Amino acid sequence: MGMNDQRRSKRIRERLELRLPVRVHCRETPDFEWTEVTRLLDVTPFGAGFTLKRPTERGRLLHMTIPMPRPLRVFDPVEEQYKIWALVRYLIRTVSPEDKKTPCFEVGVAFVGKHPPQSFEEDPSRRFEIAGPISDGELTLQDLENIKQAQDNIARIHTRHNIPVGISLEVFNEKGETAHTESTVTENISRRGATIFTTVDVPVGRFIKLTSSDYNLTVFAVVRGRSKGAGGMPRIHVEFIDREWPVD
Repeated sequence: MGMNDQRRSKRIRERLELRLPVRVHCRETPDFEWTEVTRLLDVTPFGAGFTLKRPTERGRLLHMTIPMPRPLRVFDPVEEQYKIWALVRYLIRTVSPEDKKTPCFEVGVAFVGKHPPQSFEEDPSRRFEIAGPISDGELTLQDLENIKQAQDNIARIHTRHNIPVGISLEVFNEKGETAHTESTVTENISRRGATIFTTVDVPVGRFIKLTSSDYNLTVFAVVRGRSKGAGGMPRIHVEFIDREWPVD
């Protein structure tokens, strides 16, 4: 590799602070989706960083539309707007730069191609991991449902406490505004998740906000399952996505 090639290789991997506008589209479930317009914090040909006003989680797929300079594109150098599927690699909760109080989320993604996997079309709440290099114009992804057993084994390490924690549960609409609020209690809780009694119909895959006045704590969570407890009381099983609950 010549000196010019080395410089170019290094340059395309450096994160460029291009504050380009970006349209982010998320399908949380087959029946619920939202779009948010934000700005990139940085970008390479292989991924980008940006902030969102609402949560997502590691492993989810987002669809992005960016006026990306053509020299930075890997998948589509022709179209005026770069329309690309992106895999969430990390999510950090922070605060809005405008008021320093409102929660927002710093997100890092890897660009994976022009088309999502078939399993995503069937269930957009599925999570993925990069499994191999670019093949046929797409990054090879592995469906995390295929290694769910390993995740379940990890989850058992975290002790569940059968204690009723009073919480406020908030569900968002397509605009990111609070659509439903309910005061309820947990059936059990651990550092990583909880089972919560609720009369609100929150499908698997949706993101919610939980606030406890007793703990003076707010966490964001994703619904992983639904079931009924004693007496047919509906409940949801959630995993916290932005922090752990201080129960131990």
